[in-house]
Amino acid sequence: MTRPIHGGNLNWAAQLAGCSPSVILDFSASINPLGPPESAIAAIKRGLSSVSHYPDPNYPQLRETLAQSHNISPEWILPGNGVAELLSWAGRELADLDAVYLLTPAFRDYYRALQGFGATIKACPLDIPKMRFQSAKPQDFPLEAPETKNCGLILNNPHNPTGQLFSRQAILPYLEQFALVVVDEAFMDFLRPEDQESLLEDVAQYPNLVVLRSLTKFYTLPGLRMGYAVAHPQQLNQWQQWRDPWAVNSLAAEAAIAVLPDRSFQEQTWQWLETARSRFYHDLMTIPGISPLPSAANFLLAATEIPASQLQAQLLQQAQILIRDCLSFPELGEGYFRTAIRHPQENAKLQQALQTICRR
Repeated sequence: MTRPIHGGNLNWAAQLAGCSPSVILDFSASINPLGPPESAIAAIKRGLSSVSHYPDPNYPQLRETLAQSHNISPEWILPGNGVAELLSWAGRELADLDAVYLLTPAFRDYYRALQGFGATIKACPLDIPKMRFQSAKPQDFPLEAPETKNCGLILNNPHNPTGQLFSRQAILPYLEQFALVVVDEAFMDFLRPEDQESLLEDVAQYPNLVVLRSLTKFYTLPGLRMGYAVAHPQQLNQWQQWRDPWAVNSLAAEAAIAVLPDRSFQEQTWQWLETARSRFYHDLMTIPGISPLPSAANFLLAATEIPASQLQAQLLQQAQILIRDCLSFPELGEGYFRTAIRHPQENAKLQQALQTICRR
């Protein structure tokens, strides 16, 4: 089988490990290990009768629930079939500009969305080795001014794959310099509201700003595909004209409506992550040849002296554990791997397996 460019491909991993996919302990996909929440499961069961009907293409209840969650008008929200679908329409719009500035290493779907519409991409490399000595607190990032204002910028915050959180104040000046700025906040929910560096509150002031959010990672619903865009209604209306009228299936909509007000699950997630991330980071620091970066997200990027694909294969064959190699990030290659943060006992299992391999 072809090596996957995304995490979570358990069939590929099982072939390499020589076991059933159900045995694989998956650290390659950065998904909340606590969910799906009971509120989502109950909503899906209640909504089963709705699958025999087309959903309302305007998704009024879903948009209203999202609007209440962010204290904005429903007209400023467009639900989508995951952030990946919405990136396609952002890519179509960005491709009309002279160039698109992209912080690298970057999520592969950004390239898919941009290259699919013939965009001119200008890579803006981050200093990854320097990040190993920074904290997980909000940071600035260097970005040269565009040659003309008719350029776009796409970035994610917290950044994937580094986990770096960029400060809102560091991003705001670029809204004056670029014709269109797309900020992917797919992992922002993993921070408590008071710790977030979101630009959602700035969308009304900047018609050239689009913020993308995901519900699949935080609420463990990747199979349902649920994301949304927050932007000026005129822009979202154009995206709606480009896409399939029923982008979100009815069960995904029901689950989203149920989980957004689920404060108990949100608090449980924040408590788990704050403890598990700190312990896992310090445990990885003790392993010879492994150097994790501080992270504000639910995953860690780590430098490795053992080639990442070799380390990945050994973990699969010896412990049935799947980590994410970084070969799909050309700037990282064999020198880094990414691992999700899971339950403490599972994190300990990975740490022990790495200790065994790296000390040989």
